[in-house]
Amino acid sequence: MSNDGQNRDFDSLLRRIWGEVRKKHFYPELARPQADDQLDDSVALEIKSKRIAVNRAFLDEMSRNLPMETVLEALLDHGVTHYTYCPWDFHTHLQLYQEAKRILGDKDMAQKSSDYFMDVVADTHCYKTKDTPLPELYRNLGGGELDQVMQALYQRIWGEDLGAGAEHEEVSRKLSRVPYLDRGSWVESINRFSKIIQVLLEAERDSGELDKPNPMGQSDFSRYSSEELSEGLKEFAMSSGEPGRFREVVGDFEEELSDLGLMSSSGMGEGAGSPLDADLLYYMKLAENYSIPVRKTPLEKSGDQYPYGHTPWEAGKPYRDIDPWTSFGKIMPGVTQIWERREGETHGEEESTPNCIVMIDSSGSMVNPKQYLSYAVLGAACASDAYLRNSASVGVYNFSDVEAGGRRLLDFSRKRRDIYESLCHYFGGGTRLDMTDIETFRDEKGSDVFLITDMQITNLETLIEYLSSMPNRITAVHIGENEHVRRFKTRLQKRSNLSIYSIQKKEDIPRIVLGKVREYLGRV
Repeated sequence: MSNDGQNRDFDSLLRRIWGEVRKKHFYPELARPQADDQLDDSVALEIKSKRIAVNRAFLDEMSRNLPMETVLEALLDHGVTHYTYCPWDFHTHLQLYQEAKRILGDKDMAQKSSDYFMDVVADTHCYKTKDTPLPELYRNLGGGELDQVMQALYQRIWGEDLGAGAEHEEVSRKLSRVPYLDRGSWVESINRFSKIIQVLLEAERDSGELDKPNPMGQSDFSRYSSEELSEGLKEFAMSSGEPGRFREVVGDFEEELSDLGLMSSSGMGEGAGSPLDADLLYYMKLAENYSIPVRKTPLEKSGDQYPYGHTPWEAGKPYRDIDPWTSFGKIMPGVTQIWERREGETHGEEESTPNCIVMIDSSGSMVNPKQYLSYAVLGAACASDAYLRNSASVGVYNFSDVEAGGRRLLDFSRKRRDIYESLCHYFGGGTRLDMTDIETFRDEKGSDVFLITDMQITNLETLIEYLSSMPNRITAVHIGENEHVRRFKTRLQKRSNLSIYSIQKKEDIPRIVLGKVREYLGRV
């Protein structure tokens, strides 16, 4: 048979088996699989962007002992269950890798451990819940010593003879005690799993075989869409607790995530290949978990009257407001309708979100955002994100001891990377502002001001006087409580254009309402 004929027969078989597998797994949202002749001969499949690619060379090799359709069904069962059950999403994938890395201390060993762990979870779930030929595939799969250990493990927990020898009975017995199907215990389970196979992974590393591929394919990040990557990092930033833990994991995959265009899809880069900065990414993704509303500038009364609705006409009311179309051409009480008029609310312009000047304290009394979670940077990041999402621009005034050069100014911008770099810069010196710096932000329409500091500013009185003279809407956020905070509140708390908030913990951030002013709050 010609190659064209063989390809047509294979495509027909693939369509038929895929239809059966989709039905078996309740029609997952995955593209139809395709054949790929470029994969390593020893790798069965790979998953990229929600599409399974099967290796024709691997299929041909395995078909010497098994029917082609059996091999194909088993591989598709494996791939689909990875999508529908484990790891399920990018956040879970990162959590499993993080725990494996914590135990093994090596990126390659952690990646291989998490790959095999997810294989055991996915394949065991499929075996327990579906009619699958996976046991037949593993009976004939072969591979290195770690693959033989996995075969012995499957033989033990599935209760089927897969031809595993007795030499791996002890390690497979230990591995069989891990509760693979308990989703709530996966982090603890991969901890135990990694400790048990650590000796095997170290032996592979020492012999130079650690980079030998998993026959069932590597679970890399290319399987996820840009939206899934972004959402997973958002959740992972929240669960990490501090930038160091986030940086340690995400930094391991800097090149991979950059190649997938993560920074550009998050609004932080020019395109695929944009360099990834884990610290900036941490605060950006963490800020996305806190939705802060921005109240738009209030509408003004125009003084003009416009028809709003109908009311019954009564004797003595003006005739000019009668609506003849709803009055049936008659002038009589109870039938005739007149227009009710109301005053317009604008001078021809819609409500809009002004630009915002973010003033952030990075003096020595503030937390270094690259070492620990900085509430100041997080709060400023949330504020910036809120204005950017409302089509406004953000200017940044990062200050420490200005007279000693401790300042950083960014003019109004919508470039997230520039904004976050300015917010995360840490001076760690004294605390003194220069009010003329604020004057450099020119905005004819009048910008909002967002100040976040612990208020331990040496020229605090000068700042108070300056803010008292500003007509702008001002949101002042203080970190902690001290005498400087109390003085600031006493002097400014009665100003109608200024709102003061306190942040003691992350959960305080959603209570901030940017641009909230007392004089029109009741109208919103």
